[in-house]
Amino acid sequence: MCGIVGLVSHTPVNQALYDALTELQHRGQDAAGIITTDGDKLYLRKDNGLVRDVFHSDEHMIRLRGNVGIGHVRYPTAGCDSSAEAQPFYTNAPFGISLAHNGNLTNVEELKRELFLDDRRHLNTDSDSEVLLNVFAHELMQRKALRLTPEDIFEAVAQVHRRCHGAYAAVVLINGYGVVGFRDPFGIRPLVYGRYEGPAGPEYMIASESVALSSLGFERLSDVAPGEAVYLTVEGPLHRRQCASNPVYSPCIFEHVYLARPDSIMDDVYVYKARLRMGIKLAEKILREWSGHDIDVVIPIPDTSRVAAAEMAVRLGVVYREGFIKNRYIGRTFIMPGQAQRRKSVRQKLNPVDLEFKDKNVLLVDDSIVRGNTSREIIQMAREAGARKVYFASAAPPVRYPNVYGIDMPTTGELVAHGRSIEQLEKILGADRLIYQDLPDLIEAVQGGNRKLTRFDCSVFNGEYVTQDVSRDYLNQLELFRSDAAREARRRANQTVIELHNAVSR
Repeated sequence: MCGIVGLVSHTPVNQALYDALTELQHRGQDAAGIITTDGDKLYLRKDNGLVRDVFHSDEHMIRLRGNVGIGHVRYPTAGCDSSAEAQPFYTNAPFGISLAHNGNLTNVEELKRELFLDDRRHLNTDSDSEVLLNVFAHELMQRKALRLTPEDIFEAVAQVHRRCHGAYAAVVLINGYGVVGFRDPFGIRPLVYGRYEGPAGPEYMIASESVALSSLGFERLSDVAPGEAVYLTVEGPLHRRQCASNPVYSPCIFEHVYLARPDSIMDDVYVYKARLRMGIKLAEKILREWSGHDIDVVIPIPDTSRVAAAEMAVRLGVVYREGFIKNRYIGRTFIMPGQAQRRKSVRQKLNPVDLEFKDKNVLLVDDSIVRGNTSREIIQMAREAGARKVYFASAAPPVRYPNVYGIDMPTTGELVAHGRSIEQLEKILGADRLIYQDLPDLIEAVQGGNRKLTRFDCSVFNGEYVTQDVSRDYLNQLELFRSDAAREARRRANQTVIELHNAVSR
């Protein structure tokens, strides 16, 4: 899960890119980066940290010159946590190309071998985004054009689709030409573009979510279709073309559950309305299966579940209350490394309002339950605040399978619902009753905003991977590399290297 943006303007883009990345900060809190171009020169600033921390001085912004640029906020799911893997990535051949990527390639090892043995291209990191950049750069070089045309660019994207498997939404800055945005043939990760009618003519932006467009006054034109490429230039009109031979619209449904901002429009679906319908569906399930419920109050786990919880309260005919106050200076616990850090952050992040819990039967509502530690901690907090009974509802079905398309849910051993019944989960989480959304209801909730969407990637719920190239061996390798234990081992190894380097330096 990352956030990307590309902008072609008639005026300097540094501030606009900064503002757009700030709007997309929820998609990645690990690192941020911007690269701009002014004539034949490129200007890059990237590092670990939030947008405001990476670009914390006037000097950082002033150096980002030019009217064309791309930006990225990173939440790592592949590679390592080093600032060397902050994006955008750059390669000088051909033309000078920079790329920012959201997603995850599933055939990255095969591509690395091809790039080294056949394409003779060198990689500097373990990031699959650098692999994607070099595949695109190699295919563009094969056009052998002294001056690129839209046809050359679209042919290169078509070859990327042929070679790269998995999920990818990308923005590419080609020095001297403009910005290209493209999306994998399944449209798993989101991408949208829009236009602003400036005094000197139209300006164009591509971004992961429509909030980045609307906050800067851009009119949303359309989502980038699965397999489609959009080419933006200052001099000419917007160019777009379908570059995949057999695109199949299959967006990630978890975007609507958790990842996206509620004020975004994604694949022509208002995220807010989709979450509203999730609340309706969940309330209907409770009324159908538990008509004699004794719920006194519905309380959301802020912030993502608020919309669903409010509608549930209305449908159930019970009181809705804000029972947890959120410290907004603590990051999203779902994307924090390590279980111990996540558990500690829950109590720093949320504080209960005791009077809303005392002597009441409380229904807590969250968007989903992933590892379970956060949910267990919150249920315990509700009991400590005086709740008589604590029920827990998830606006999503049980998360039982790892995600391989850019969300950090990689290991079955870290998913609390994997291989367990609802009764077992109630005991593990400490809930008096646990209610999950049914998958058909979740699909209907999202589909209700756009009936043209007939298929979704629901792999975290049903284990069915839309790219059909995810083997048991692949999942086992992910588990070895991406588990919390593996991350901690790498962190310790990196720390040892740093300490040795410092010792030698002294």
